[in-house]
Amino acid sequence: MSTYRMVFCIGLEILLLAIMMLLLLTHIMRRYLHRQFDAMMKRLVTEPYGKNLWEGITGIRHMGIQWMMENELRSTKAEALPKPIGTHRPFPHFDGLLLNPVQLHRRPVEEFKHVDLKTVLGKKSKRPLVLTMPMMVSAMGYGIALSKPFSFALAKGTALVGTAFNTGEGPVLSEHREFAHRMIIQYHAAPWSPKEDVIKQADMVEIRFGQGANGGNGHLIPTATLPPEVLDDMGLSSRDIDEFVYIPAGIPGIHRARHLKRLVETLRFMSHGVPIALKLAASHYLEFELEIALKAGVDVIVIDGAQGGTHSSPAILTDDFGLPTLSALCRAVRFLKENGYGKDVDLVISGGIRTPGDILKALALGANAVYLGSAALFAATHAQLVETLPFQPPTQIAWADGVSRSKYDVQKGAQSLAHFLKSSSLELETGIRALGKTSIRDLTREDLVAWDPDVARITHLPLV
Repeated sequence: MSTYRMVFCIGLEILLLAIMMLLLLTHIMRRYLHRQFDAMMKRLVTEPYGKNLWEGITGIRHMGIQWMMENELRSTKAEALPKPIGTHRPFPHFDGLLLNPVQLHRRPVEEFKHVDLKTVLGKKSKRPLVLTMPMMVSAMGYGIALSKPFSFALAKGTALVGTAFNTGEGPVLSEHREFAHRMIIQYHAAPWSPKEDVIKQADMVEIRFGQGANGGNGHLIPTATLPPEVLDDMGLSSRDIDEFVYIPAGIPGIHRARHLKRLVETLRFMSHGVPIALKLAASHYLEFELEIALKAGVDVIVIDGAQGGTHSSPAILTDDFGLPTLSALCRAVRFLKENGYGKDVDLVISGGIRTPGDILKALALGANAVYLGSAALFAATHAQLVETLPFQPPTQIAWADGVSRSKYDVQKGAQSLAHFLKSSSLELETGIRALGKTSIRDLTREDLVAWDPDVARITHLPLV
């Protein structure tokens, strides 16, 4: 027998032996697993409930897996549980509404017809804010939330499509002004609050009194989470600050309408006449607070509903405070119209606005524009999710203290955000044509119908 034939035969015998061993092992394992499964099932259906594994299933269903996991996190450390992104509660929302397509009694508009999405905020101001679309990127501050590159991507991405970027409560950098087409500077009470030289660069100034995920509260930022470059940009030294940096609630010293009016006039003078907006967390006191803001002479009202997100806020504020976005929008529109401000003061809504459909419905209900927060955040991460998944959440590439922040590509992020905003605007145009209209200013409540009873009650729209 040749050497090659002998090697082949030996190899074949080894292979057959391996197959036989595998079959035998499979048979043994099958019998073993079968016995174990029988024993487990017997215990499951015979053991007293208190000792039974099924008690855990009952516990999860009783608590809810969301609450159970959050309580596990609370059990880890004796501090208020910081919760990112926003609440998961299923509040009545724009999903309960449908838009009314036209066919015979009024014709839809042909696809080649232009649809006007141009948006003007602060129409009565000396220098109104003019945008190509009714969507802006919501306040997400550099340092206290976002990394520097990610904040640059938001500025660049909004510039590519001609809309606005909001600086949030973080420090404002010269690059933000350089990269942004329209820059909204948020006025707040942090130690690095924007001074006159920064405010005069604004296309709109937004006075922050509250936000949906945090109410009107101030908040502590652990300095240990702030990289050295962020502290430098805040004008702080790691040697001279305490364990926390505190951003006060509201604006200290502003207690009455006359105090707020003085601040509005000061900011209007500093900014050379750009619109002055005021941001509120939606609450059941909404009408009282709107009255104070309107007496102070603001040009734009920004309302952030309970579905609004944040980098980190105590879970109790995120989940159990505020007013749902849909309800807040309807109440605000009603109040402005009933008090004669409907044409003079513009309304921006935010909090859980996710899709072009949400946007179109909000505009039809009376909003002049919307802020996009989480939707824009995830759009600007897009293909770069591979840098974090599956072992880290996607936001670890976005946050200032995120473990993957150094891997973020600004240009890719800006392009992804621009694609998302442009895609959304094209869908808005399609939807407006389907309503038989050619401009966002032609949208009305009559374009909507409710299919959810709670939404019909909140919006006062007909229930199908």
